[in-house]
Amino acid sequence: MASYCEFAITDPLHKPYHDHEYGFPLTADSALFERLVLEINQAGLSWATILRKRAGFLKAYSGFDIDAVAAYNEFDRERLLGDASIIRNRLKINAAIENARRLIDIRERSSSFAAWLNHHHPRSKDEWVRLFKKTFLFTGGEIVGEFLLSTGYLPGAHQQNCPIYEKVLAMNPPWSI
Repeated sequence: MASYCEFAITDPLHKPYHDHEYGFPLTADSALFERLVLEINQAGLSWATILRKRAGFLKAYSGFDIDAVAAYNEFDRERLLGDASIIRNRLKINAAIENARRLIDIRERSSSFAAWLNHHHPRSKDEWVRLFKKTFLFTGGEIVGEFLLSTGYLPGAHQQNCPIYEKVLAMNPPWSI
């Protein structure tokens, strides 16, 4: 089976994500929240499905503005459930809204989602999974692992022989420090 690096290099949908986002460190809370929401929504589906619907997610979830999503009410839930441009799964929608609310609490205690992640870094994947399950909704091992790989908190997003590996490493992702 080909690695993501080998597969993505020739795939027009995956290549831009692989070459410019996957494994690159993120610091903006809205970008981290977006990645968390996308990873949660990927559960049980292909990453290609999520990439195809990404613009829909961006619009449906107010540009991933944490405060805006945290303020969503029942009307917003129903709007999201009826929005064909995203994944219409009640559990995933509820998780996005509740996790935004929990991120507001995290910001009050730690100043930002990124600061909270940095405070808890480094950890093993199992330790991260336990922390995320205690802190957020809909965050199993696969979701947490991909979130951490994709945001630079765990190594392994790119093979060392991948040309993008050196670009990621030059940005000093948390796993490399």
